[in-house]
Amino acid sequence: MAEHELEVEIVAEDRFVWSGPAQSVSARTAEGEIGILPGHTPMLAVLGDGDVVVQQTNGQTLTAHAEGGFFSVDNDRVVIVAGAASLDGDSAEQGAA
Repeated sequence: MAEHELEVEIVAEDRFVWSGPAQSVSARTAEGEIGILPGHTPMLAVLGDGDVVVQQTNGQTLTAHAEGGFFSVDNDRVVIVAGAASLDGDSAEQGAA
């Protein structure tokens, strides 16, 4: 992982969804919308139903729909574990494992 980027992993209860480097991540939590950039303070939040938007380091935007779960940030690593999750169009599912 390069300096000043996030390592992101999105998983659902029953399957791997996506992982890779990112510039930022935004999602809906039980407390409201949150945006994560490199260097963010460690945190753990309850994930709400809605879109998780990942701005990838290659300039592309990845959007996953998540239903429930949790959102964890620590040392520029973002882990999203959802009850159910799918990528918009489910075409980029291969990700960067």
